[in-house]
Order: sequence, then structure tokens, then C-alpha cells
Amino acid sequence: VLSKKAGGRPVKLAMTREEEFNTIPSRQALYSDFKTGVTKDGKITALEIKYYWDAGAYADYGVNVGRAGAYSGAGPYEVPNCKIDSYIVYTNKIFGTAYRGFGHLEVHWGIERNMDIVARKIGMDPVEFRQKNVLRPGAETITGEKIGPSHGKVYECLDAVAKDIKWTGLKSESEREQEKKTGKVRGKGVAVLHKAPAMPTFTATATVLKFNENGSIDLMTSLTDYGQGTYTALAQIAAEILRMPVERINVPWDSDTSFTPYDWQTVASKGAFMSGNATIMAAQDALRQIKEIAAQVFRCSIEELDYKDEKVFLEHNPDKYLEYKQIVNGYVYPNGNSIGGPVIGRGKYIAQGLTNLDFETGQGLPALDWTYGAHGAEVEVDVETGDIRVLNLSSAFDIGQTLNEGLARGQIIGGVIQGLGSALTEEFKFSDKGKFLNAGFVDYKILTVKDLPDKMSQHMIENPQMDGPFGARGVAEHPMISVPSVIGNALYDALGIDYFKIPFTSERVYLGIKSGKNEYHD
Repeated sequence: VLSKKAGGRPVKLAMTREEEFNTIPSRQALYSDFKTGVTKDGKITALEIKYYWDAGAYADYGVNVGRAGAYSGAGPYEVPNCKIDSYIVYTNKIFGTAYRGFGHLEVHWGIERNMDIVARKIGMDPVEFRQKNVLRPGAETITGEKIGPSHGKVYECLDAVAKDIKWTGLKSESEREQEKKTGKVRGKGVAVLHKAPAMPTFTATATVLKFNENGSIDLMTSLTDYGQGTYTALAQIAAEILRMPVERINVPWDSDTSFTPYDWQTVASKGAFMSGNATIMAAQDALRQIKEIAAQVFRCSIEELDYKDEKVFLEHNPDKYLEYKQIVNGYVYPNGNSIGGPVIGRGKYIAQGLTNLDFETGQGLPALDWTYGAHGAEVEVDVETGDIRVLNLSSAFDIGQTLNEGLARGQIIGGVIQGLGSALTEEFKFSDKGKFLNAGFVDYKILTVKDLPDKMSQHMIENPQMDGPFGARGVAEHPMISVPSVIGNALYDALGIDYFKIPFTSERVYLGIKSGKNEYHD
């Protein structure tokens, strides 16, 4: 409006930090209520859960988060009888939107604290209790999806982190009291997680692969790489199919949806999975064209050809070959005649087999793929100040097949640290009337390097996904999920206190200690 009044001149909006905090949407707050049915020997028989999401003043997008949180809302467990109601509630606060994890960090905070509490009440080790109930091949999710042998194995992730933190079981109360006399107490905990891309059932993407005169490739996609490394993964996938150096494949950063092929959105941890599959198809399409032209030149069938190192050659006579660059823009015979033309590989991928959830029963197939994971943590708490020091944080994810270990490890480390921020310091504070009280980085605390765990380890469990690109699954949002949960479970082991609200600020932890109770609500 201001630009129009100024005759179409550019207008720059400069906001203060306080204005930014008050106007930019955030992750939604969540209140969870659980009822759990379980046998004496530790088998879950029923779950009834109510989720109440703080949508803020507008719920136009927050409702999508509440929906995704609901169909994942029982965690990676086999639950034969499950009822989940997910309510999106209007409040006089900042409005909610999508945030890394898309509601799964919030629901798993409740799920994984509840699982620890239930295990203790029936006298079972929390790791053993989880292993008895997690999804395995042949089991069904709460929406009726049957888990197959290529869907990933959360129990292997749990085993890896439990071993890494040297889990031997919860401390006794006498052990805690004895340790408190030293001024600092330690505790260990575990938590598991799962997440599928939250997206429409008809989500689609496409890639186009074109060759330059020197035989190098430009891979065109509307998928955006804003640091997660997807472009590198796509280049590696194309290089693997075409058997050529990855350095020869360029994924342009200046993608423009007016010219690049369609992609739904760069969200939902679906980028490498869906665009990776489209890239495989594009590379295979290009390879088919290369072989067809070479077969004409060599006067042979396509089946007689093989290829590597940017060359296509006769299988029985590798010395008779053509370089890609001789073919990809049309082959020219010595006499000047030419055949073929520019090779352009096209690939597309659309989510397959997905369905909407039935309105009455909640049954359906909403998940493109499930990525499972687990965290194990050891913490140290200063009983005089409430300060938490994370000594060890181990994470394991079944990512199917590791396309690039460095990128996968980077995603896990970054996500875990982001999850620690939610666990330890990051909190919006409001007055009773909804006034934002800590709208700035003086009072809204984010982690710094000094707050990082003394030790972090990452485990890539590999059970290939049948329909993933080379068996891969996404691992973008998952690492921050259940990080608050594992810290909360470790806090109980250290202090014998169940905290029901995050973050675990030193003030909140201290007040819990001074309350003298085994539960702290604030």
C-alpha cells in the first residue's frame, strides 16, 4: 500500500527485534494428556491421548501441524487400541506455523515422558519396555499401515544409543540421595521417535538433466538447497547412475520456477527421497538416449553396450568406445553427417499409494516413508543451582542407505543442537493477558557453543527403503525430535523428579529440587 502511494517506489520495512518477535509466527505450544492401558508384563493395550495446540490468533496453518501430530501421535509403538483427539485452540498470542519437526518434537515430548513413567509404574526397565512395544515388521501403525521389512528398525536405533551411553537401568532412590551429597548428580535416559513427511497424498516433483558441450551436466530442479546439502546428494545420485565424476554435475543455485521443472515445496524431509527418485529417472532417461545413439554408430544392439568414465563402449571390445561429449549434443560422422541431437533426461516422481485419513475411523496411509530414530543421554545436574550439563548425547537414525555421510552427520548434529535449545533454554513467556514478556535475545536464550554436550555421537543405521533412492530415507527434521524427551528422562534418573514442562531452565530445575516432591508442575 505504501509503495502504491509512493508511485511504485521500493519500500523497505525495518523492524525492531521486539516487533519481529511479536509479529513473526513460531512453533506452537502443546498441552498433552495421556491415558495408557498396559499389561503387567509390559505390553501396551491402549492409548487415549488429547492434544491441545496453542494456534495463537490464526490457525490457518497450525491446523496442519495438529493433523500431522495426531497421526504420528502414539510414537513408533504398536498400539492395538488408540484414540487421539488433536485440538487446535485459538489464543491471544503469536500465531503458530510450521517449524522443524512439524509438531513431532512436541508430541514426542509427551509420548516419551509418558512411556518412562508407565514403565516405572509397572516396575520395568524403560529400555526393555520400549523394546517390547516398538513397531516391528508385521505390526501396524495407529492408522492401519502395515510395517514391512524395508520400513526401518527403531529397535536397532534404541539398541545403539543404549549401548553408547552404557545403559544399565535407573538409579535407586538411595543411590540418588547419596550422590546429592556431592553437590552434583548424574542420570541417563533414552527416547525414541518417528516421523513421516507431512504432505498431500499427491505431492510430486520433477528434474531435468541437460548436457553441456564439454559433456558436463546441469541438473535442473525447483527444489531449494538452503544448507541441507540436497543439491550435493542429487549430483551424487546422477553421477552414480551415469558412472561419471560428481564434480562434472552442476545443480544451479539460481533455480527459477518459471524455467525449472515443478516441485511441490522444499519441506517435510522429502527432498532427497522424492527429487532423488526423479533424478534417478532423469539420469536413466539420458543414459537410454546415449546408448541408443551409440548403438546406431556401432551398428549393434543396446544390450551389447556398457559404460563408465563418461564413455560408452562395446561390452566385448572396450577399446571401441565413444565419449559422452561426442554423443550428448548429437554424434557427427567423419563425413559430416549427424544423428541424435541434444540429450535431455527427464524424470518425475509422485507420492504413490498414499490416502487421506478416514474421517470416522482415522485409518489411512498418510506416510511416504517413516524414518525412525532414538537418543540416549547422560546429564549432570548441580543441585544448588539447577544448572544442567549434558555429558553425552548419542543419536541413531535408520536412514535406509547413507547417500553422503558428511551431510547426514551434519543434519543430525545440527538438529540435535536445535533440539537442545528447545530442551534447555528457548521459551516464550507471556503475561496472563497474552503480552509477550521476553521479546528479545537478552531474555530469550539460545544456546552458544559453551552449552553443547561434552560428547556427541551419531549412528546411521542402514535398512534400505525399497522405494527410496538407492534405499535412502529422509533425516532432515528428525534429529531434534525427542531431544527434550531424552533430557527429561535423564533428569528423572538423576533427581527422581518428573518435570512436565520444557525447557529445563536452571530456575525450573532448581525449583523442582527445592519442592521436595517427585513431580514438579509450574
